Amino acid sequence: RLILRFVKPYWIFAVLSFLTLTGAALMDLSIPRLTQQVIDQGVARGDQALVVRTSLLMVALSLVSLGLLVVNNIVSIRAGEGVARDLRETLFVKIQSLSYGNLDRFPTGLLMVRLSSDTSAVMRAVQITLRIGSRAPMMMIGSLILMFNTDQTLALSMLPLLLITSAVIVFFSIKIEPLFRTVQQRMDKLNTVLQENISGVRLVKAFVRADHEGGRFEEVNEDFTRRTVQVMQFMTAMGPLLGVLINLGMVLVLYSGGLQAIRGEASVGQIVAFTNYLLSTMGPLTMMTWLSNTWANGLASAGRINEILETAPEVQDAPDARPLAGEVRGRIEFKNVSFHHNDDSDTNVLTGINLLAEPGQTVAIVGPTGAGKTSLI
Repeated sequence: RLILRFVKPYWIFAVLSFLTLTGAALMDLSIPRLTQQVIDQGVARGDQALVVRTSLLMVALSLVSLGLLVVNNIVSIRAGEGVARDLRETLFVKIQSLSYGNLDRFPTGLLMVRLSSDTSAVMRAVQITLRIGSRAPMMMIGSLILMFNTDQTLALSMLPLLLITSAVIVFFSIKIEPLFRTVQQRMDKLNTVLQENISGVRLVKAFVRADHEGGRFEEVNEDFTRRTVQVMQFMTAMGPLLGVLINLGMVLVLYSGGLQAIRGEASVGQIVAFTNYLLSTMGPLTMMTWLSNTWANGLASAGRINEILETAPEVQDAPDARPLAGEVRGRIEFKNVSFHHNDDSDTNVLTGINLLAEPGQTVAIVGPTGAGKTSLI
């Protein structure tokens, strides 16, 4: 819902992206059929004119497809960058509205990751979706239909392999999202330690705590690296597995199709076209793995961003609050004020404070360490 909300202002780009991808998919799906025509009606019969005409048509269709994909890349980049810009601005404004209690639970390092890494992950999800989000399913469905139209027997023999491949992709997609979320949580810790150390580097040096801080950073850095390696290993295992399934499909097609061609039950052009349609079916499945990884990362980041955007400031105006009337002079008065921290709500650190500071008056807060001067301020 968060992603759709920020994509909505760029709906024209989304529609244009869908139309260009549809056109490119139709062009690409026509190539194997024209290849079959060149082999069966041109090469087999010695019709050179047909070969030349069809080849030129294939080149023209490929160029049109290329042009449509270039337009698609342009609009997807503009939409993705626009979403990232709006998301960063909305998140920044939201952070400014949060109360001190909210900010205690969201360290600076965590907020920096939300504003940078998480918004970039959402941007990539939008861009990849607009680039291949509709083309891959259309290519897969269209190729599957044309496979049955080309050779129904071969197509039926390929169905179990396609189902296995789809099941593998679904399995990896379900497992990868929680892993991405874990990596981003470790990145939060890494950035929090980094931010605290850099902003307080003078204090660290003054108290000779460089070795201690180095140990803290090494611990969170190692944890982040270990989690990232686990995710990358899990992701890379999917590529070779899908490659094996694709090659297995090619072997089955060449074997079964070769026997049909030998028996005269299918033409060479049919087998070539069917092979191309098989690749056009399996190829988008492979693209869907990349898309699912990007989606998983983007959805995990969107959830983390939404956590900030849905946080209500702890300090809000009372329901019957009235705008200040007249000139504000700056007179400050505390009457029997008490204060406690979020992490220890049963213990007040300040109790029964009464204080009056008149406009223009200089007030000094004096007391020993731990008396509560900073809390009072």
